[in-house]
Amino acid sequence: MSVDLPVARRVTPLDPVELDPAVLGHPASNIASIPPLAAQWASLDLREILSRPAAFLSVSQSNSLYRPGGVQYAEGHAFRGSLPATVQAVQAARRASNFVSFAWIGYSVFRDSYPGTDFDRAQYASWTGHIDATPEQIAWDNALVPELAELVEPGDSTLDEKALQTAFVGTDLPLELARKRVEVVVITGIHTDWCIEGNARAARDHGLLPIVIGDATGTQHPDQEAATFERINNYFAPVISSATFVELVTR
Repeated sequence: MSVDLPVARRVTPLDPVELDPAVLGHPASNIASIPPLAAQWASLDLREILSRPAAFLSVSQSNSLYRPGGVQYAEGHAFRGSLPATVQAVQAARRASNFVSFAWIGYSVFRDSYPGTDFDRAQYASWTGHIDATPEQIAWDNALVPELAELVEPGDSTLDEKALQTAFVGTDLPLELARKRVEVVVITGIHTDWCIEGNARAARDHGLLPIVIGDATGTQHPDQEAATFERINNYFAPVISSATFVELVTR
């Protein structure tokens, strides 16, 4: 008598095929693309600013980007340095007593259930409309990558972006920052030219002082990073490296 064995169900939205970093050919870090501080930021004492009540925002650093089978894994972020740079920055912020808020902000590319305009629905469908993913696979794709999940502590905020490119609309983030009297927000995550720039702009409009950790972020393609850093650094927020951040908050 034959016995039918259970078939293992794939937990990932796409086939979990490992990328070869040698074939990708991406730089292991984008530090070389971070520009010198713009003149207006160079006149500031960033060490003093980073001693004020501060929040650490990790944006969209999910399995989707860093794990085989993730919808955005093909962009190669697992090999481009943003994850270890974020870990280094989080650990330094934890040691600095003025960091009173840590927010782990998810960004799902599966948005069938999100309220949306005609533009939103067309754009979201182009991302994942061709993927037949189960709720369990979507939940895996959205989950915070394990290297960061193990750094989450009681009292941290965990939330999902509901707007196109910012966590300051439709979430509890503004209230969290206001109640804790946060002045400075340090931002890491993906993508630099989308959610990171969007949150830096929104933070400025909310009267906050955003600082972007450049090598803890990444654009879809590495060749887009230099222009993005220049734009953010010139107009919205200082862009610094994780090593510089660690040095500035170490007291």
